[in-house]
This record gives sequence, C-alpha cells and structure tokens, in this order.
Amino acid sequence: MDFVHYDLNQLQGGEVVEATLDTAANVRLLDDLNFRGYRDGRQYNFYGGYVRGSPYRTRVPHNGHWHLVIDLGGYSGQVRSSVRVLRGDG
Repeated sequence: MDFVHYDLNQLQGGEVVEATLDTAANVRLLDDLNFRGYRDGRQYNFYGGYVRGSPYRTRVPHNGHWHLVIDLGGYSGQVRSSVRVLRGDG
C-alpha cells in the first residue's frame, strides 16, 4: 500500500492538524496503535476521511503519539502534501 506518512509525535488533545493537498485524497489521523494496524493491513480506527478541499483541518481528540497518513485508496497517482500542527486555537 502506497501512502505518505507524517509522524506528528506527541500532541495534546485539542491541537489542530492541518493538511494541505494538491488533489483529493484520503487523510487519516491515527494514534500509534491504529497506525500500526493501518500499516500492517489490520483493522484500525481513524479520524478524517476522503478530502476534496484544501487545507483540511482536524482536531486531535486526546493526548498521545499521533500519525497522519495520506493515500489515494489504491488508485494510481501522486499527491503533494504538507502538514503542520496549529498550536492554540488553530
């Protein structure tokens, strides 16, 4: 499975993650356990979904180690992206 991975490290609940994309793609915010499930092709839970507009913002639900992954759902192509964490009110 091809995907772009951003290791966001430790984040606080309430912080906002902003992803900027040059095309529509799946954007998933995952904690450590769920990222391993995603990467290994097992069951996982995530925040996000199919994103058509950019920038896309999602709020971190709780403190922890977080990852953001971007993929095209198995379709061919490339997506250029950047990610930043907005501290404070976002």
